[in-house]
Amino acid sequence: QVQLVESGGGLVQAGDSLSLSCAASGRTFSSYAMGWFRQAPGTEREFVAAISRSGTSYSDSVKGRFTISRDNAKNMVYLQMNSLKPEDTAVYYCAARYSFSLSRAYRPDEYGYWGQGTQVTVSS
Repeated sequence: QVQLVESGGGLVQAGDSLSLSCAASGRTFSSYAMGWFRQAPGTEREFVAAISRSGTSYSDSVKGRFTISRDNAKNMVYLQMNSLKPEDTAVYYCAARYSFSLSRAYRPDEYGYWGQGTQVTVSS
């Protein structure tokens, strides 16, 4: 079992930066691939980034602006978001799946564990 708790959301202006954190419980955190997803009102949950022993993966919409990282010693995963745009506004979710691979990491149904989400609002 893995429990995930996100933090770090807030209201920022376009062009600003924001860092999200996700604290995970469990003794085998390093064996889990971790993902960040987001969901705006009226839309489906959207892949943002993922990280595993295989490396990292990003959606085209955030590539070059966002960076995912993890600290296995602290059971933490992070999402550094730079050059934020109003279209980045959404609830951001941390997710975990027991895998070393990034195969299909963009699919929400590949993840068995989810956090409660944290709101990110970017004003223009």
